Amino acid sequence: MSIIEKKQTGVRIPIRIVTAAALFDGHDASINIMRRILQASGVEVIHLGHNRSVEEIVNAAIQEDAQGIAVTSYQGGHMEFFTYMRQMLDERGAGHIRIFGGGGGVIVPREIEELHKAGIDRIFSPDDGRKLGLQGMIDIVIQGCSYDPLEKDLKLNGSSLPLARNITIAERGDDSHSFYEIGDGSDKTIPVIGLTGTGGAGKSSLTDELVRRFINDFPDKRIAVICVDPTKRRTGGALLGDRIRFNTLKNNRVYLRSLATRDSNSEISDQVGPVIDTVKRAGYDLVLVETAGIGQGDSEITKYVDLSLYVMTAEYGAPSQLEKIEMLDYADFVVINKFSRRGSEDALRDVRKQYQRNREAFHLRPEELPVFGTNAAQFNDGGVTALYAHMVAQLNEKFKLGWQSQHQPDKTRASKISQYIIPPGRERYLSEIADVSRKYRDWASEQAGIASELDSLQQAI
Repeated sequence: MSIIEKKQTGVRIPIRIVTAAALFDGHDASINIMRRILQASGVEVIHLGHNRSVEEIVNAAIQEDAQGIAVTSYQGGHMEFFTYMRQMLDERGAGHIRIFGGGGGVIVPREIEELHKAGIDRIFSPDDGRKLGLQGMIDIVIQGCSYDPLEKDLKLNGSSLPLARNITIAERGDDSHSFYEIGDGSDKTIPVIGLTGTGGAGKSSLTDELVRRFINDFPDKRIAVICVDPTKRRTGGALLGDRIRFNTLKNNRVYLRSLATRDSNSEISDQVGPVIDTVKRAGYDLVLVETAGIGQGDSEITKYVDLSLYVMTAEYGAPSQLEKIEMLDYADFVVINKFSRRGSEDALRDVRKQYQRNREAFHLRPEELPVFGTNAAQFNDGGVTALYAHMVAQLNEKFKLGWQSQHQPDKTRASKISQYIIPPGRERYLSEIADVSRKYRDWASEQAGIASELDSLQQAI
């Protein structure tokens, strides 16, 4: 595991690095290789994917309180891209964040030298790859990022770095550092909503859609999102990739911080409670906590939140498997995401029945239960809007918030299948076309063979 251990306090400091491919660059093969090696080397990798602007990368590095940034650029424009990144980090009081990059033969030696003089820590060339190898280059990146960000001077210049630093202190449980004063949320009620569910159920996409509706619904309110991803027990590394799914982070009223579970053996970090309290003190109006993927018997998130959502898909197996899911006993809302998939309507019926049995809510009709069918990957999905409206209504009822939402709860509980571009029954239509073409060619070849044999027979007669 790539960590720094402070001898004075014994506090272990994991290394966090933001990885991305540059703007207008779709060549993500190399950055994917690099971030995998970083993760295998024990680094907590905040991966942004490809086609990312300087502002997106810098915002992520500051909010995540990362020690370094690693970017590949094969599309050109690297001189302006890297120098602007260094300039923006310096302007926002984050000049301590190291920058590493590469672009194969696109970045020539003369440009590499200029970038190093401009404050870029290291631009790797093809010669470096041949001499050092992949792991050798990664080791240089890790060595350059092996410092404690809490020991760097911090300028309170209006950026989100003070909050990021407070979260780092809370996450470590390090009493040797004091919190920065950055707002006062003690005089207002700040609800916390938790989203949990199986891996691959679309929790991040759903969270992003809920955030989008919230910031559009309440232009004067701010929202913070805490995303937890698992730490690899063998290497100590972690892939914190939830930012890839978020399209709302450009709004300065949205703050996102990724956490690794680290030494925790559950779906959330041991320090998620102090981190939530830290975000509350910063004065955000709503906090969302998204856990790592969970199993059937996990429900740890309910200890820390005011409302909980369990996100699943229709692929849970036989209906009897629903009886084993612990969160169906505790979740305030159950969401069947990716509702366009085959079998989702049957799953909605079965989950409603199980929810009704678990809560002994036989006085309610199944359609009235808080079980929703959503398709978060579709823009402005009706199922997500219905879920959001009921969430806001329940928060108002529970905390007397008085939030006036433009979305009011109604009888809608699921996405409309008719809205989808490709109907569920035609998802394989391209494969069907290919199958028909292959069968036709096979038939034509067979007929040609028969005709050839008949011709040979006729000539023989």
